[in-house]
Amino acid sequence: MTYTYILRCADGTLYTGWTNDLEKRLAAHNRGTASKYTRPRRPVAFAYVESHETKEEAMRREWEIKRLTREEKLALAASSGNMMK
Repeated sequence: MTYTYILRCADGTLYTGWTNDLEKRLAAHNRGTASKYTRPRRPVAFAYVESHETKEEAMRREWEIKRLTREEKLALAASSGNMMK
């Protein structure tokens, strides 16, 4: 199982990525070792998560989400019930 996720950063910005281990990836983001973007914006928390059967599906969905506006990303998370504050 793989996942596409949106993180809410401490400064209120959003970051989208994919992983096959949610807990490990979140820990890496919060250690500052997962992304140059999230490193100075810690702590981060999941705002939205969706699961996929394959890595390719997760990566394709990451690309689709990254093309959305901030408002569309927030609406996606809110409408799914996966929004975490």
